[in-house]
Amino acid sequence: MARIFLVEDDPQVGELVKRFLEKEGLLVVWARTGREALKQAWEGTKPDLVVLDRGLPDLESLEVLRSLRDLDPLLPVLLTGRAEEDSRVEGLLEGADDYLGKPFSLKELLARIKALLRRGGKEGRRYFGPLELDLEARKAYLDGQPLKLSATEANLLFVLAQTPGRVYTREELLARVWGPEFEGSERVVDAYIRLLRKKLKDDPQAPRFIETVVGMGYRFLGE
Repeated sequence: MARIFLVEDDPQVGELVKRFLEKEGLLVVWARTGREALKQAWEGTKPDLVVLDRGLPDLESLEVLRSLRDLDPLLPVLLTGRAEEDSRVEGLLEGADDYLGKPFSLKELLARIKALLRRGGKEGRRYFGPLELDLEARKAYLDGQPLKLSATEANLLFVLAQTPGRVYTREELLARVWGPEFEGSERVVDAYIRLLRKKLKDDPQAPRFIETVVGMGYRFLGE
């Protein structure tokens, strides 16, 4: 059973969402504040996905998002909040995997949660041609043979593969893989992409897995 962290200060919205998701077979841990959510996460109650409200009473929601990503760079986060474009764009650029404007349909919320859980590996393994990703064990196999990846290489690969087709900027990848406190050059991303491509036997001119999007960043092919 997937564990969902619901971070929502509105008691009516929180109660409604919690009851609905639990009726759909999900385990819901409801935190009313950002500090409460972080306390539970750091004490070992590891969520499979976080539904995070943009308007928390104590901490800035994007600060909470970044702290959760320090704990688990691959943790799926669905932001909810104002439907305005600026709010959506800011949340996605800060590393959220999806954004749902309020007020929202409970059925749409459930559909988005299920989609993110599938991407996040709750179904175990994903296949991209000859590449197999074991998302629970964080291991990769090419043509049936295990790939020897460093922790950073594995994190980078799994972040890219979490949402095939999505373009990640170097800035986003630095935040997701190296952490928000990293102070080095964005070019470290390029260096690790080269290492990954070599191990994946991926030709930059005819990529099977990782494509360079000129002037923007990188995306993982496959879906």
